[in-house]
Amino acid sequence: MFVNLTEVFTNEGKVVTVQAETELEQIKIGDTVFSVKGKTPVNLTFTNIGKGKARITGDVGITFSMNCDRCLKPVDKTLVLQFDREVFAPDMIETIPDGAEDQEFMDGYQFNVEDLLNNEIVINWPMKVLCKPDCKGICRQCGQDLNTGTCDCDTFVPDPRMAVIKDIFNGNKEV
Repeated sequence: MFVNLTEVFTNEGKVVTVQAETELEQIKIGDTVFSVKGKTPVNLTFTNIGKGKARITGDVGITFSMNCDRCLKPVDKTLVLQFDREVFAPDMIETIPDGAEDQEFMDGYQFNVEDLLNNEIVINWPMKVLCKPDCKGICRQCGQDLNTGTCDCDTFVPDPRMAVIKDIFNGNKEV
């Protein structure tokens, strides 16, 4: 969805509020595609903060379907995104201060809501998703879900610093 910002850029102090439905149905993070289970409307406020300059503030909630990182059970995770950006009119590009954010979601005087949302989702994507805070995961040997029960697998993990010494003793065994 595009929003025309010509009126905001040309009228000092102008404030425009827009509520828009996003067309986002899925997002690709790395090599994985996550589907959208639910979403709230995108609330956007465009405020002129100077000649050819506007501040964009807004919020949206999007629920994604993904898997727990420990036990691989399906989990619905809601990202509540709040953003605050400055954008510049195309004829003001040469006056953009160093360190200002990129204008990748602007196309002339048109603001691309979907590009901003994609950018915000990637930035705010969780590092780890768990079905519950104390998820125990799955057994590395047999695959048993440790949240539902235990297994009889040997869970002893030797100290890797001692592996070299163990190899020396195993290699020099005489009978």
